[in-house]
Amino acid sequence: MKVSKRVSIIANICLLLWFTLDMTGLYFGDKYLVARSYADDGIFFVIYAAAFALFLFKDKIGKIILSIWLAMWFVTQFMSHWWFTIFGGGEGKIQYFDGAVKIIESNNIYIPDLYHIVLHILILAAFVYTLLYRRADIKEN
Repeated sequence: MKVSKRVSIIANICLLLWFTLDMTGLYFGDKYLVARSYADDGIFFVIYAAAFALFLFKDKIGKIILSIWLAMWFVTQFMSHWWFTIFGGGEGKIQYFDGAVKIIESNNIYIPDLYHIVLHILILAAFVYTLLYRRADIKEN
């Protein structure tokens, strides 16, 4: 499957816009899609924005750096969220994300909230499309 740079850019812009919500927060009365977390996640935002900018302006090195960052970020997110869903032990996370908008409510097992589920899908999509673009470019050379 050949993926153009444009497809990769669109996937990364969607991720960047969604992740921007983490910097500003989005609240609905007593519930929130995502709490403002720039103090905790700001460094992830800056690194991702820099890697994406590098990809936009310095294609050859940018696609490598962006691919590596997206892979590391996805692993970090998996370990911070899905690990507890699969293997248990996320009781503190159930309480921490108590006010978040959720697709599935659970008091026994930690299940990531709506914001994080979409974030993880977007990280994975941006990674796959960037990797496929990188692979297509390697095959041409």
